[in-house]
Amino acid sequence: MSVTQDPARKGVPEPGTAPVSAPALEPSPISEKAPGELFDKTTQAFIYNNQVNATQRMLDFDYASGRDMPSVAAIINPTGSDGLSKFFFGTKEILIPVYRSLQKAADEHPNVDVMINFASFRSAAASTDEALDIPQIRTVAVIAEGVPERRTKMLTAKAKRLGKVIIGPATVGGIKAGCFKIGNTGGTLENIVESKLHRPGSVGFVSKSGGLSNEQYFTIAMNTDGLFEGIAIGGDAYPGSTLLEHLLRFEQIPEVKMLVCLGELGGSGEYDVVRALEDGRISKPLVMWVTGTCSKAFKTEVQFGHAGAKVGSEAETADAKNAALRRAGAIVPQSYDDYGDLIKKTYQQLVDQGVIDPKPEPDVPVIPMDYAKAVKEGAIRKPASFITTISDDRGEELTYGTMPISEVFERDLGVGGVLSLLWFKRLLPQYALKFIEMTIMVTADHGPAVSGAHNTIVATRAGKDLVSSVVSGMLTIGPRFGGAVDGAAQMFSDAFDRGLTPQQFVDEMKRKGVNIQGIGHRVKSINNPDMRVKIISAYALEHFTKSDLLRYALEVEQITTSKRNNLILNVDGCIGIAFADMLRSEMPKDEADMYIKLGALNGLFVLGRSIGLMAHHLDQKRLKQGLYRHPWDDIAYMLN
Repeated sequence: MSVTQDPARKGVPEPGTAPVSAPALEPSPISEKAPGELFDKTTQAFIYNNQVNATQRMLDFDYASGRDMPSVAAIINPTGSDGLSKFFFGTKEILIPVYRSLQKAADEHPNVDVMINFASFRSAAASTDEALDIPQIRTVAVIAEGVPERRTKMLTAKAKRLGKVIIGPATVGGIKAGCFKIGNTGGTLENIVESKLHRPGSVGFVSKSGGLSNEQYFTIAMNTDGLFEGIAIGGDAYPGSTLLEHLLRFEQIPEVKMLVCLGELGGSGEYDVVRALEDGRISKPLVMWVTGTCSKAFKTEVQFGHAGAKVGSEAETADAKNAALRRAGAIVPQSYDDYGDLIKKTYQQLVDQGVIDPKPEPDVPVIPMDYAKAVKEGAIRKPASFITTISDDRGEELTYGTMPISEVFERDLGVGGVLSLLWFKRLLPQYALKFIEMTIMVTADHGPAVSGAHNTIVATRAGKDLVSSVVSGMLTIGPRFGGAVDGAAQMFSDAFDRGLTPQQFVDEMKRKGVNIQGIGHRVKSINNPDMRVKIISAYALEHFTKSDLLRYALEVEQITTSKRNNLILNVDGCIGIAFADMLRSEMPKDEADMYIKLGALNGLFVLGRSIGLMAHHLDQKRLKQGLYRHPWDDIAYMLN
């Protein structure tokens, strides 16, 4: 297996990637690897498909290993768009480029020589083939299971022809301790440090199984000075690279002093290792075990989890392979239980012989804990930026207050119930919910001439969208348009609470020269009553537990209409005063007054009127009305 560098790529620098809060990280050219080496501390990779967790784990490993630059140069997201994605590099945040095209990524980052392919089994072969055609890509790790065997054979042949390496398919990847790791290999940062993968040891390890390889990294760490490099070739019947090919790589690496290998029943790859032992191509001590010895307990043909772990003959059984390896000179345990013991014994012999000189353990890197994990484990507390007491969407089901949304519908609470739960943090009685909906209905619209509707229509005819048009109308709501709802509630409540008689209240407002909010209408009068007021007041007087403020307001109306017949209780005043009565019926007076002061009653007008403003926008659009221009004859020009 050739791992020589493409001469055309030697010394080509990479454009830098800009971090968010760290100095720019200097790229490096593709380095000339030593014989047998696939990775070094300058190796950078492309991640094919947007694998956020795997990318972050690689960057965490970089941090623990003391790398100066991220091992991920870019992400290839063929179904997305070019951009940037933010990740942690240690305690700092950096931006990793994202590209739709692998070729574009290669053009922008000519130093990258590894691709970690997280494509699905449907597209893994095509994307791997594309990567092999790019001269600078020398190693491709294919994670997907289920890649068609014929396609894998074709890719393997192409890789050998080009002097490149495929790891997988169906692999978890591999790791060069303290240097570079592929995807999720080795697990979390805590496991990386626990298995001493943040610094190099003396053991070269290769396995068919990805899950067992992670376990063996820990076994090796407990029984030796640790791993130098580990590869999981994948469990398919025809892997892109074999157990033997990686063992022969390790033979060329001086820092690798002993070999550890884990095979499995099925196939014949382990016999290639036997022949290499017999002809001397493998000279370093090899501790090897072939899993699946339990297959003899079954009467029929056995296939384990991997596609290649299928016994088709006696020679493919684990027992036959272990026996052949033992005869060829491999150090083979009697059972898997003895595997770690033999690894330890072999390592100690090499130490005693002076082949391995154990190095002092470096300081364990301080591992920054992710904020979300720290919160989950109760290891940190942080003042919240926001507080909410009305809803929660974090669980399986949205809640309004403490009520699940499904219950809101099951109980048919309607808009009044939702408003009650979200505005007042309680479920008001049914009469109150109906009253809330009545107020929304009667305030929905009051024709096109009022300021809010007028502004909405003008904005619509200027070509604005629904939201912009409605907002232009909403912004006119205030003391002169809609504000009387709040104003009337506050003014009448204050007079009533101070014990003023209706006459005293009217006289006081007259002395102050202040109009009584909620009293008066331009069109309606005692002889031409507003049906909205009649409907609301009749409902409140019949259904409310208390109607003190409304009765008080009706007495005031008798006084004001005796002076002028249009000084009636108008709809804004009726709604505000009746709503104050309703709140005082269902909660303590201080709390009810608080909601009035907070502007909740004006919110009713905003909520109701938004329905009409949207209707005016849709009406104008439907009628295809052109740009509005105010007529000159309706403007008094006073220039002198």
